[in-house]
Amino acid sequence: MALTCGIVGLPNVGKSTTFNALTKAGAKVENYPFCTIEPNSGVVEVPDERLQKICDLITTEKVIPTTVEFLDIAGLVKGASKGEGLGNQFLGNIRNTDVIVHVVRCFENGDIIHVENSVDALRDIDTIETELMLADLDVVDKRINTLQKQVRAGVKEAKSESDVLTKISECLAEGKMASSLSLDDEEKSEIQVGLITLKPVLFCCNVNEDDVIEGNAQVKNVQELGAQRGSEVVFLCASIESEIVELESEEERKEFLESLGLAQSGLEVLSKKSYNLLGLSTYFTAGEKEVRAWTIKNGATAPEAAGVIHTDFEKGFIRAETYHFDDLMELKSEKQIKSSGRLRVEGKDYIVSDGDIMHFLFN
Repeated sequence: MALTCGIVGLPNVGKSTTFNALTKAGAKVENYPFCTIEPNSGVVEVPDERLQKICDLITTEKVIPTTVEFLDIAGLVKGASKGEGLGNQFLGNIRNTDVIVHVVRCFENGDIIHVENSVDALRDIDTIETELMLADLDVVDKRINTLQKQVRAGVKEAKSESDVLTKISECLAEGKMASSLSLDDEEKSEIQVGLITLKPVLFCCNVNEDDVIEGNAQVKNVQELGAQRGSEVVFLCASIESEIVELESEEERKEFLESLGLAQSGLEVLSKKSYNLLGLSTYFTAGEKEVRAWTIKNGATAPEAAGVIHTDFEKGFIRAETYHFDDLMELKSEKQIKSSGRLRVEGKDYIVSDGDIMHFLFN
């Protein structure tokens, strides 16, 4: 289950530069609005230092990390929901993503045009979110109208969906994101249209190099907003990230980050924050053929985790042999793990933990 992140924001906030740095995909970057017309897509490996540590102790032929897909979508402007700028061209792509990565300009640079001629992170966020809410409101109201005939005919499912959408319509009309509603899983399952404002949002503040350690006043404003919303906030310098991806070896990248006082790249931070937002975790399989990371929902049972590999694994699940990454780091080999009694046999009710190393037995 590859994570998909849609990158949005005003023109010239650094979306495409950030996208290039994260994916090495080389999306065109220019100093004028609407440089990105068609969405650029790039799939990248999710950095996880545990993978290499496992490989240091278990000899294997190949290493396969989990992945995240980034979609860079054309810059929005005020009035986009009514067709200004590129209008609604990008919306279908965002509706299919798991997380909205909202890139916010938090740097001053007179050489780079801002569509509002000044830098104000909260104002820019409000501009984008207003357009997203208006776009969703249009979709919701059209869907409610479509359902009315079925509702009048007494179709229970149509009534249930219409009730939930009416609640969302009222929320959006008040200028609030649909995600601010406390909808339960049953209500969410009733919704048959993709809504952007229901998706979790990660704010990505693009700063100058001087602010990459501590941030700045603009970043702090966004962090306060994120805390109120329950949204994750990261800040990075897109130009630094661009330099990192040009370095050939992991050792060079590590040294470069250390020289700047950074422990992790922006991609690492952004990936981890996205996982947190979606309630995802990672387990591993390890053997002679491959060491591989797998993404699961927090709280997944052993059969559900096996199903991520193949649906037949879940259907025919018998049991799982498992130990934790920490056990391997402490005891240094699977042989020692077995002899010390740390290798566990788990059944269908076992809840998989982040960092478990698993071997499945199935029919």
